[in-house]
Amino acid sequence: MELLLPLLAAFLAALIGGLYILGVFRQRRPGEPPLDKGLVPWLGHVLEFRRDTLKFLERMKQKHGDVFTVQIAGFYMTFLQDPLSFGAFVKESREKLDFNNFAAQLVNRVFGYKAVDGDHEVLYLSSNKHLKGEGLEVMTQAMMSNLQNLMLHSIGSAPDQKSWKEDGLFMYSYNIVFRAGYLALYGNVPHKSEGSEEKAKEKDRSESEALFYEFRKYDQLFPNLAYGVLLPKEKREADRLQSFFWDAVSVQKLKSKDNISRWVWDMQQAKEEMGMQEAMINKYMFVLLWASQGNTGPSSFWFLLFLLKHPEAMKAVRDEVDKVLKESGQEVRPGGPLIDLTREMLMKTPVMDSAVEETLRLTAAPLLTRAVLQDMTLKMADGREYFIRKGDRVAIFPYNAVHLDPEIHPDPHAFKYDRFLNPDGSRKTDFYKGGKKVKYYNMPWGAGVSMCPGRFFATNELKQFVFLMLVYFEFELKNPDVEIPQIDFKRWGFGSMQPVKDVQFRYRLRF
Repeated sequence: MELLLPLLAAFLAALIGGLYILGVFRQRRPGEPPLDKGLVPWLGHVLEFRRDTLKFLERMKQKHGDVFTVQIAGFYMTFLQDPLSFGAFVKESREKLDFNNFAAQLVNRVFGYKAVDGDHEVLYLSSNKHLKGEGLEVMTQAMMSNLQNLMLHSIGSAPDQKSWKEDGLFMYSYNIVFRAGYLALYGNVPHKSEGSEEKAKEKDRSESEALFYEFRKYDQLFPNLAYGVLLPKEKREADRLQSFFWDAVSVQKLKSKDNISRWVWDMQQAKEEMGMQEAMINKYMFVLLWASQGNTGPSSFWFLLFLLKHPEAMKAVRDEVDKVLKESGQEVRPGGPLIDLTREMLMKTPVMDSAVEETLRLTAAPLLTRAVLQDMTLKMADGREYFIRKGDRVAIFPYNAVHLDPEIHPDPHAFKYDRFLNPDGSRKTDFYKGGKKVKYYNMPWGAGVSMCPGRFFATNELKQFVFLMLVYFEFELKNPDVEIPQIDFKRWGFGSMQPVKDVQFRYRLRF
């Protein structure tokens, strides 16, 4: 009996501790947001949240209002869904709300990379230097030459230049933009190693094609990998693909390339100076590949599809592109030189810019998350205050709170290229809710410390691709009446959305 009592006490202590960890005993305190733990201890609402984030948050908002705390896979997350109060989230100090901690956990789980102190600062400094301003001019030229290699390499060699080619619009757009971006960032096969410029370009095309299809496999596993819910077979495939990419963009492979971007080169050099082992630098190169090329291709698909489904938008953007090309003194003609599309030309397209922003409003859905480092008070725009506990997380999902609010964006689901364009042709920035101006009315690139540092390069990639499509090709939907496909709900929260199915189109040279 004396032996049983200590064992029983130890068992009860372990049981109570386990129940505590599972969140069974957590209760809402005065001043805290409404608490909804779900029916399953620890897991909470993770299954419903994972299945359709938008639908889940809509249900919680109707039940609890625009601020609520839910349990998701062991974490308590407070969602802020009042767009007028987003400033309280974006501007809060890093001492209270931290992005780096959450991001470090994600990149370790998904890419195998273990973050080190200073990662975030080095990335932002290098991105500001090489992916915007004067640095972006260099990247624009690199992207242009690679786009032309992939899209126009057969000009002059095909017997029938005007014949139609058919493809899936999503796969075509994603394929071309990903490969051109990869080559612009990670370099080209040297001419000397292949014996001629044309053979080197041909190898760039074949190697980037193979890389894209492996990337696509990994991309499809990404949501389940991020949530840690891969099946054993999927986990083995993810491990294989990780190893493939650690090698494909490794330091040793980079050293054999020409025209490596200063952005990638500087990041690699910075890691070496930190004393990081080469194997870990290779993993970071994979992080950069996904971060830079995982969203632009899908965004390009939506942009082209919206233009194809809205003839008035297509005409307006095409007319602007033709005008900019003519003003540059260039033209596309059979047997003529390839056009030189510069960053300066891309800065003279307000209609296209408006259409791009409208596309991103409809199809970019990032989930912005911060770790709570100390007990804090979240202050709302209307004066309400909520106490948030240390160790919890705070998140906003702008797509739900802003983009689908008819008061902010009338007819929120429809594509209207002039929604972000004022009558005088300037960019529209004034949107209101309840008579109050909404500052964070469109957040496709995140906000605050988690703002995408490569957003200028990504926008440039998208615009360059569409500019070339409009200048060089005629293209149309195989079935003009095809419906715009639904969004794949499993990808809510990971940037640019992807369709549940592809849309067939056909294209041919315009001249």
